Amino acid sequence: MTGNVNRQILLVEKPSGKLGPEHFKMVESTLPEPKDGEALLRVRYISLDAANRAWMHGATYRSAVEANSVMAGGAIAEVMSSKAPELAPGDIVFGDTGWQEFAAVPAKHLTKMPKLEPMTHLLSVFGIAGLTAYFGLLEVGKPKQGETVVVSAAAGSVGSIVGQIAKIKGCRVVGIAGGADKCHWLTSELGFDAAVDYKDGAVFKALRAAAPGGIDVYFDNVGGDILEACIPQMNNFGRIACCGAISQYDGAPSAHGPRGVPGLIVVKRLVMQGFIVMDYMKDSQRALADLQAWVKSGKLKVQEDIIDGLQNTPNALIGLLAGENRGKRMVKL
Repeated sequence: MTGNVNRQILLVEKPSGKLGPEHFKMVESTLPEPKDGEALLRVRYISLDAANRAWMHGATYRSAVEANSVMAGGAIAEVMSSKAPELAPGDIVFGDTGWQEFAAVPAKHLTKMPKLEPMTHLLSVFGIAGLTAYFGLLEVGKPKQGETVVVSAAAGSVGSIVGQIAKIKGCRVVGIAGGADKCHWLTSELGFDAAVDYKDGAVFKALRAAAPGGIDVYFDNVGGDILEACIPQMNNFGRIACCGAISQYDGAPSAHGPRGVPGLIVVKRLVMQGFIVMDYMKDSQRALADLQAWVKSGKLKVQEDIIDGLQNTPNALIGLLAGENRGKRMVKL
């Protein structure tokens, strides 16, 4: 901490096309003073997620990010001082601090986290990414041993964990990712049975070859053309877990929505369900126990992409939207 200065990154303009560095600026403000019921936090790691971009379009499961405000984002932070009885200096918490070095946040909006090393796992496998993968696959996708599970954005923070959990549950797993290097990483390092490079262009044909017996569970992180390629290859009574729609967040979306809806959904008797991880948080301790056991045993590998410095946060998000990352991307302050 330098005096009473708090560095912040503002979203100065909502982009109408692709997100760029010009949409952000760094400013300095005075250190916030916590009110009754709040804690002053020092941000340690900022979570970068495709959803950050979606918030710029308008209200979703949270309010929209407005121009000339601190860019919203979740983070792992340390309590510096507290005017809330349930929090004390030194506690580690998760909350929506925004892109800044310090934040005063109501304790009721913070989740107290265990002190473990590496702390980064609290944002990746033991954080929202891991819980999203766990509940989206197991509670929505409901895979059975021997079934074929396909996951898009498979090299990302959620998709890479989804595929590994599906393997733990005895499924055949096919990942869809961008680039030959990522596809090789999925099969050689994470144990996926096959991987499809969507940048090759022939996704439908490649998916047919990778999953000749059809798809029982599709975990969708991207929507658009990839979803359209998967729906006709779903087996009867298949399940589609809709987690995100990255293809529609940044720049111009596809000219048309996925074709075959609702016709193929009816004919194949598919279940297609969107979900928000917060709906399952009452069962988070069960999920964390499983995730921790799988990591400890080596069945679940953790991949983290850590960028240093608050000033690099905008470019780190822009790069994530372009598919630069493997695993969970975060910024260390």
